[in-house]
Amino acid sequence: MTRLSLPIGIQTFAEIREGGYYYVDKTGFALRLFSEGKYYFLSRPRRFGKSLFLDTLAELLGGNRGLFAGLEAEHKWDWSRRYPLIRLSFGGGVLHSRAKLDEKIDELLTDNLERLGVSATHRSPSGRLQQLIKSTATAYGEKVVVLVDEYDKPILDNLGDKETARAMRDGLRDLYSVIKDSDAHLRFVFLTGVSKFSKVSLFSGLNNLKDITVDERYSALCGYTEEDLDQVFAPELEGLDRDQIRAWYNGYNWTGDAVYNPFDVLLLFDSRLFRPWWFETATPTFLIDVLKDRHTWLPALGDLRADSELLSAFDVGHISTEALLWQTGYLTIDSQEFVFGEYRYRLRYPNREVYQSLNNSLLRAWTADGQTTLANKTRLGDLLLANDFDGLRDLITAFFASIPHDWYRNNPIAQYEGYYASVFYAYFASLGLDLTPEESSNAGRLDLAVKFNGQIYLIEFKVVEHSGEGAAMAQLKEKGYADAYRGQGQPIHLVGVEFSAEQRAVLGFEVETLN
Repeated sequence: MTRLSLPIGIQTFAEIREGGYYYVDKTGFALRLFSEGKYYFLSRPRRFGKSLFLDTLAELLGGNRGLFAGLEAEHKWDWSRRYPLIRLSFGGGVLHSRAKLDEKIDELLTDNLERLGVSATHRSPSGRLQQLIKSTATAYGEKVVVLVDEYDKPILDNLGDKETARAMRDGLRDLYSVIKDSDAHLRFVFLTGVSKFSKVSLFSGLNNLKDITVDERYSALCGYTEEDLDQVFAPELEGLDRDQIRAWYNGYNWTGDAVYNPFDVLLLFDSRLFRPWWFETATPTFLIDVLKDRHTWLPALGDLRADSELLSAFDVGHISTEALLWQTGYLTIDSQEFVFGEYRYRLRYPNREVYQSLNNSLLRAWTADGQTTLANKTRLGDLLLANDFDGLRDLITAFFASIPHDWYRNNPIAQYEGYYASVFYAYFASLGLDLTPEESSNAGRLDLAVKFNGQIYLIEFKVVEHSGEGAAMAQLKEKGYADAYRGQGQPIHLVGVEFSAEQRAVLGFEVETLN
């Protein structure tokens, strides 16, 4: 098997095809899109290959046949026709005012006017785009293709400043609204971005877009499938644990074929190391801040429910937690069902990278001292390996005792009911352990099943001010939590932990082992 170069960070189709790089053939998707429709929108997380797919579309529609040798499109495309292309990308730079946005749009339109050899006399951004489309169609005697990449980035870069974000949204809405009115001059339109803003807020003037974000036919349009790894990247798999690759990086799903994050896979093959490559480069501070400010009940994150409307509830000043996590790639679709005339979805973490890294980030944001947190996490792993319950009791006690009084007083996170249970859950999750929250909807108490090292731990937290002493172990027994695990042939440990919110201390720690 011949090893090729890894296209790390390369978003140019021609460079990949001419430079001896691996390429996963996505041209079949392009053929289908062009033959079956005209206006499309696709939302995918950052670093998933959206820009490369748009560039592939551009080369296909531009008639560059030589780049498609050996690909699905080579013998299925009419190479005699070439469509004039208008390309807009907001991926470069960061804009922090409406004036800068208008300036950027002007630059993009000017570049297209010069490349296409046409002119426009209108001055407004929307007027210039409309004139550009019409003039191009007239000059070339062919309907125009419009490709927009990172359509939403000017808004996302300013979500922390609602006023500026709204100004960006309004400016982009004005620009995109002219596309519908230019229908007579257009053959194909494709917009991509990270977020899926509601049609009312951003696409009110472009309500004819076909949203293929949640469409099983296009679930694998971006990303690598299992088959892609086994066939295209077969030379890179030697010496790597295939199951470990799958657990770390596979699992993203939009109701069809599951896919791997391309960025992760390429960096794994390059470094031969399992690290949260995508999470380290694509996680916005805004996301962590929102989850922290909303006092998010962490055990529930990996098992949320949503409907189509909730997943689209993304707008400036109104972003549901479910929509935010799903659209940015930290949750993915586990299953869907059609109930009472609407689709409902169950969401989950896509893989170990996201599950472990997100909880790591939240743990750092929710605890007082990074060094102490790291030491506690390392100690927790050692104690579980040794099955040392006395040490575990001492660790949990030390954890609460180590949080400074000033941090409690000045940080509202520490004052909400589910804080202790969420933080303890995050400690386990940050180690990548197999966790199952039993009653994750009941904030303030945590029934947690931990499977590790041939052992099963069923842990119950209670706040004594709410439940009284002895309630943790009593509930573990009364609810019969162990019954569901007795047939697995592993030791089961019931662990009841009780703490006082007023005293900020662990008051009770009971363990009972069932054979």
